[in-house]
Amino acid sequence: MSAENPLAEVVDNLVYEPVQVHEHGIDLTVSAIYEVAAPGRLDFGGDELEDADLEPVPTELRNPDDEYGWWDLEGGQYVIQHNEFLTDLEEPVQLQPRNELLARGGSHSSVLVASHLPLIPLTVAEGGLRIKENARVSTLVPVGERSRADG
Repeated sequence: MSAENPLAEVVDNLVYEPVQVHEHGIDLTVSAIYEVAAPGRLDFGGDELEDADLEPVPTELRNPDDEYGWWDLEGGQYVIQHNEFLTDLEEPVQLQPRNELLARGGSHSSVLVASHLPLIPLTVAEGGLRIKENARVSTLVPVGERSRADG
């Protein structure tokens, strides 16, 4: 059985709740990794706002009978999408990289999330990184009153 965590009520599409939900937060898993193929545009007023063209990075199976593939990433910048999504979020939450990602040369910025999980840039160190589909790469942690009560 998973740890009690009030954030679990606002996170849908968990891959495996008993592992992802714990007393310190909720681990989020990667569903897709993209490369930026063509630049987006950002202006002051928003009239010329345009999304970047993203191309999915393919996965490869290590063994023919594997259920999930791996992304073999070279050093550089990517964009990740999580499996999970937020519903009925009443207070902002903090999205941060997991220590396991950081220790292996990957990183993404910490972001205060007020409504939905954004696509988020992933930085991979020069030596590269292998990530398996559904790997836990991020953690959602509470902010505000709930986190101050814990600290």
